[in-house]
Amino acid sequence: MGVREISVGGKNLEIHELENVCDTVTGRVLTGSWIWDSALILSQWMMNTAQSRSQPEFDLTGKTVIELGAGAAGLPGLTAAMLGASRVVLTDIEPLILGLSRNVEANNLDHVVHVRKLVWGTDESLGEFDVVLMSDVFFDPDQMGALARTLKSACGDLTRIWAATEIRPWTGNCLAALADQGFGLVELSDPVCVDLTGPGPKQQSSSFAVFSLVKQSDAGHVPPAFSDFWG
Repeated sequence: MGVREISVGGKNLEIHELENVCDTVTGRVLTGSWIWDSALILSQWMMNTAQSRSQPEFDLTGKTVIELGAGAAGLPGLTAAMLGASRVVLTDIEPLILGLSRNVEANNLDHVVHVRKLVWGTDESLGEFDVVLMSDVFFDPDQMGALARTLKSACGDLTRIWAATEIRPWTGNCLAALADQGFGLVELSDPVCVDLTGPGPKQQSSSFAVFSLVKQSDAGHVPPAFSDFWG
């Protein structure tokens, strides 16, 4: 297990990443065991916008927040707590819950941050939150129906949904599947390129974007085709 220190608003978050945790049924490694670059980008975007007096709508002070697909790290959710959220719920599947709990305890945020097992698409009631956070959850278009059902459970009329993703060949398909479930797309930042220099023999440059998902009826129009954003 590795430990990383990440600065949030002048304070450091201590993030413990898990060794490769495997699915007990398939034996496959659960990618939520470690921090993905999208989580870092979403956290940085939150810090920048929360401190911007010209964009008070992004102030997290006193807000209730849920992170879906938080992995074992829960970095965006922990960042929300550091930025003044009154209550944060980090969610993921059972094998990653221990890692989430450890990171909450390591940063002394258990008075604000709670951990909850959650499988997308279940009928479990979440209650409504002010903000929903997601990073790098757009992998499988077939899972987007379940994600949409969970989003609808967590969202009220004024809920904001902020997501960051690496732009991959299948990202547009995932977002199109969410559009079929009633969610549109609004860009919050221009796509940025990041040089990935992590472990392994290869280095590559990848593009990332931060955006908001909105109910199409709330947006007042059908958003542009996702291919208009990412080709």
